[in-house]
Amino acid sequence: MTRWGTRTFVFMIKTPLFLSVVASALLAATGAGLAQQNFPPSPPPLPSPSPVSDTYFGTTVTDPYRFMENMSDPTVVNFFKEQNAYTRSVLGALGPARDQLFNRISALDKTVPTVADLQIAGAYYYYLKQEPTANSAKLYVRRRSGGAERILVDPDRLAAANSGKHYTINYFTPSIDGSYVAYGISEGGSENAVIHVVSVTGRQLPDSIDRSLFVGVTSWLPDGKSFYYVRFPELKPGEPETMKETRAVNYLHVLGRDPSKDPAVFGYDVNPSVHFELTDFPIVQYSEATHRTYGVIVHGVKNEFDAYLATSPAMSPGTSWKQIANTGDDVTSITDAGETIYFLTHKDASTFKVVASTFASPDINSGHVVIPASKEVIESLSPASDGLYVQSREGGFGRVRKYVLTPNGMLTGKAVIASLPFQGTVAGMQTDPTVPGAVFSLTSWTRSSQIYRVNPTGTITNTNLKPLAPVDMSAYTSSEVEAKSQDGTMVPLSIVYKKGLTLDGSHSTYLEGYGSYGIVINPSFSTTRLAWLERGGVFAVCHVRGSGWFGEDWHRAGMIATKHHTWEDFIACGQYLIDHKYTSSEHLAGEGTSAGGITIGRAITSRPDLFVAALDVVGESNALRSEFTPNGPPNVPEFGTVKDETGFKALADMDAYQHVVKGTKYPAVMLITGYNDPRVSSWELAKMTAALQAATTSGRPILLRVDYDAGHGFLAASRKQSEELLTDEYSFLLWQTGDPAFASVPSSVFKY
Repeated sequence: MTRWGTRTFVFMIKTPLFLSVVASALLAATGAGLAQQNFPPSPPPLPSPSPVSDTYFGTTVTDPYRFMENMSDPTVVNFFKEQNAYTRSVLGALGPARDQLFNRISALDKTVPTVADLQIAGAYYYYLKQEPTANSAKLYVRRRSGGAERILVDPDRLAAANSGKHYTINYFTPSIDGSYVAYGISEGGSENAVIHVVSVTGRQLPDSIDRSLFVGVTSWLPDGKSFYYVRFPELKPGEPETMKETRAVNYLHVLGRDPSKDPAVFGYDVNPSVHFELTDFPIVQYSEATHRTYGVIVHGVKNEFDAYLATSPAMSPGTSWKQIANTGDDVTSITDAGETIYFLTHKDASTFKVVASTFASPDINSGHVVIPASKEVIESLSPASDGLYVQSREGGFGRVRKYVLTPNGMLTGKAVIASLPFQGTVAGMQTDPTVPGAVFSLTSWTRSSQIYRVNPTGTITNTNLKPLAPVDMSAYTSSEVEAKSQDGTMVPLSIVYKKGLTLDGSHSTYLEGYGSYGIVINPSFSTTRLAWLERGGVFAVCHVRGSGWFGEDWHRAGMIATKHHTWEDFIACGQYLIDHKYTSSEHLAGEGTSAGGITIGRAITSRPDLFVAALDVVGESNALRSEFTPNGPPNVPEFGTVKDETGFKALADMDAYQHVVKGTKYPAVMLITGYNDPRVSSWELAKMTAALQAATTSGRPILLRVDYDAGHGFLAASRKQSEELLTDEYSFLLWQTGDPAFASVPSSVFKY
């Protein structure tokens, strides 16, 4: 079976442009002298507050900028335009220093191609690759035996044919024999993917299926001409936007058939014997290893799912399903081999264990533990013809081992441990149940990502699918340390810096944190990060609770009622960097992206004195209202709901917008949004911007950066967009943390 794990799905949420460009161009052309004469530019006036109050369980919450949630309101539209123009004028005043930084980032970004989402199908490798000079990632194919690679799908050609609007491949799934690939592509970062199909020869088929967000195609059948896919219904007249990502159904499509005639197989209101809630997500997965079909119900962003086995051909609403696991079993992944089903579960096992059952008695409760929990967190299971490959990690360092199987697919207990070429992050392990061995990527904070193949004996060879980045990292190193949090818990902290760094508290330091869904920020390499490090900067990642660094217990210690641990841990890591003289408050900057908006938002509202600057990147900033956005209901399992008292109190506690206090000296903050964001609505960042500008007395800038051709986290951004974004982020932080190159522009003369 091509394994299914929910973490893959989860970690799946101004003036007109002419005036903005003119403002930036004028400021850049006039140089620092004239820029300072007109600096800082006057911020646009804030719209007058129009308070709305809600009462939850006896507590009244007042929202001064509720009206900003209506993004068709001309006042709100104008707010975004004016704020973005203001941001461009402020950043433009950074002049030559910013231009030089952009050139350096652009040069570093073009040193090596990126290769992602490698998949095995038949005799082929399929993968997304972005060449150093390419604007977007393209879909490539190459024979596993070697030879030249070929481009199958090029979003840049689509952009050229559609007035330059950029497109992104959101996902792809090759057929079992590799003859076809179904892929989802969307415009402008919207993630509103439309499914298309291309043959391995490059021939585009006429098939087109819209409303296929997030996962899209879940599995092909062995005939090579049909596949299962997920589609959301069209909103009915008068239905609210919060219903957009509800009532999903998994259909069976046959190549060439009108999608409106595709039969529903699994999902909301399809089969009376299988219950679906509005926000449940239906996965149908055909197993290449055992020729069985599974149905999986994913409950929003919840990692644990309900699993079913089809006991009749999964071709119609009449399919018969037998439940083999429920959410109480804490299963996050299933795979199979021979006559055996393997369940990956954290039930009574925070670091996960593997339970084996049989098709004769297909139920996790009839199974037995074959790989017990240990200090290593088990991440994934992958069957190959020579055994079951297991990917695990201890902290951020990956392990790969293979267990030999009996003919019926049971573990023999014999394990072959792969000898990795260096200590780092193992990711994306892929196998083919008909072929021995596995492929995976390996990287670290200071080692470029490479794609390796592990052979049946445990030996490692480089596939050469991705070249080594041609940058010299010999002058840099990393440390793994621990910081004591408010409750005494020791929190892991990764620090990357130049060897021989003088610990005198003078270094610009970039501290990143996330902390939701059990997602881990593992050690990873970035060529563009060198633009920060080579200036003497320090880069650090705080592995806060809410992530899965130490397993599921670490995740649950930072969700709903315990979410406060997330920003408390982040604050503790910032304090560690100061106490150990890597930096000081005048040089410390924090950053949080997406759900990490809770982390950075509550860190700066709890300890505004600790940071001099912060980035809130498409950040969850108004948690009490997020539930009422299209992507809000699926996130209830992680953050809670205002419909119950525990959830309300937790959401109120994690809501950064509601914790902004007038008269406070807040750090400089740049809030960043993609206007097409389907996961964190742009108005959350707008409300947070207004609240901070109305409150701060520090004299430091509060900026809202808007990209009208981007979506959530700029996951679907073009290369140029990504380089411009990183330049703005680094420039802003270097300016505010005191980098000498930006010293000519005053950093704390802003009045709101």
